[in-house]
Amino acid sequence: MERVVITGMGVISPLGNDVDTFWNALKEGKSGISSLEHLDSELYKSRIGGIVRNFDGEALFGRKEARRMDRFVQFAVAAADQALIHSGLVLDSIDRERVGVYIGSGIGGIQTLMEQGSVLKERGAGRVSPTLVPMMISNMAAAAVSMRFGCWGPTLSPVTACSIGNTAIGEAFRLIRHGGADVIFAGGTEAAVTEISLASFGNATALSGRNEEVTAASRPFDAGRDGFVMAEGAGVLVVESLSHARARGAAILAEVTGYGATSDAYHMVATHPEGRGAFLAMRAALRDAELEPGDIDVINAHATSTEAGDLSETRAIKQLFGEAAYRIPITANKSMTGHMLGAAGGAEAISLVQTLQHGIIPPTINQEQQDAECDLDYVPNAAREADLQIGMSNSFGFGGHNAVIILQKYSS
Repeated sequence: MERVVITGMGVISPLGNDVDTFWNALKEGKSGISSLEHLDSELYKSRIGGIVRNFDGEALFGRKEARRMDRFVQFAVAAADQALIHSGLVLDSIDRERVGVYIGSGIGGIQTLMEQGSVLKERGAGRVSPTLVPMMISNMAAAAVSMRFGCWGPTLSPVTACSIGNTAIGEAFRLIRHGGADVIFAGGTEAAVTEISLASFGNATALSGRNEEVTAASRPFDAGRDGFVMAEGAGVLVVESLSHARARGAAILAEVTGYGATSDAYHMVATHPEGRGAFLAMRAALRDAELEPGDIDVINAHATSTEAGDLSETRAIKQLFGEAAYRIPITANKSMTGHMLGAAGGAEAISLVQTLQHGIIPPTINQEQQDAECDLDYVPNAAREADLQIGMSNSFGFGGHNAVIILQKYSS
C-alpha cells in the first residue's frame, strides 16, 4: 500500500484568507467572531457570526465567472488555488487522469436559493435564473475545482454535515493508499451564515445568545457555553501518494496515517450522550494507523461550544484514552473561528498540520469557568509549545456522522 502525505494547503476563514494569517491568529488566540449588524435585533436570537472578510470573488475570478458561482464555491476554488500553489504541483506535467477532487459542503448554495426564491415570488417564474440549480447544488464546489484545474480523476462531494472535511481527507487517503489516484484536492467549504440559517439554528436553541459579548460567545468546554457560533469559509489540502510526491521533489508537510468513520445511529441532530459514535471513530482511526492511545500527542477537538456536544466528546475521549486522557492536550479551534460547518474539518486539518510542524498548540480561548465533567487539558487561553509527533482531529455532524483522521510528522 502507498503511504499518503499532505503537500499543499489553502484556507479562507474568519481569521484570514491564507494559511499564514490563519495560523498566526490561531496561535495568538484571536477571535474571528463579529456582530451581524444587518440583522433585526427583535427577530434573531443570535446576531453574531464568523464572517470571511476582505474576500472579493470578482477580483479573483472576474465578474462574469464570479456571478456564476455561489459564495461557497468561490471559497472552495480560492482555497484550492492556494493549495495548488503551495504544493508546487505542475498539472501539465503529471497524469491528470489520476488527480481527483474531494470537496464537500453541508448546505451548499443557500444564499442563491433564497435570492432566487424571492425572484420567483416577486417577479414570476420567467425571471428565475437558469443557473440557480447548478449554483446551489453541493457538488458544484468539487466540480468547479476539477474544471478549473482539468482534474479528470475521481471527483466526490461528501455530504456528512459538519464532518465533511475529515470525510473528504479520509476517503482521499483510502483511495490513494490503495492506488486509485496519485493526488486529490480534499476538504470542505461553506457559506451559510444567512438569515434563514440563523433563524432555524436559533429557534432550535443551538446558537449562542451572547450578542453583547461577541468575542466571548464561542467557548468550547467552558461551563458557561450556551451554543455554537455560525461561521463560513473553506479548507482544502493536497493529499498525495508519497511515491508521487517524492518523484517530483515536493516538500512534505505531514503524513496521513489513519482514518475512522462511524455513525451514532441515534438522533437527527443530537449527539449520542456518551459519545458512542465518536469513541468508535477515534478507535477505528487508531487501529487504521496501527497506533495505541498513548501514541497520540495532541487532539484537535470538534468542540462546537454546545453543552451536550462538548460533554459527549469529552466522555468519548475519556473512554478511549482512560487516565491518559488527562495528559493529552486538546485544542478547540472553533473557540476562535466559530463553527464553519462543512468547512470546519478542512480548516482544522490545516491547523493540525501547522501544530505538528511548529510544535505549538493553539489555545482554546474563553476558558473562564471549568465544567465539572469537562475536566481535561483544553490548553486554556494561551498557546503552548510542545514536542509533537502525532495528532488526531475529530469532526462530527448532524445525523450522527463521525470522521476522525490521524496526522503525523513526516519521516522518511
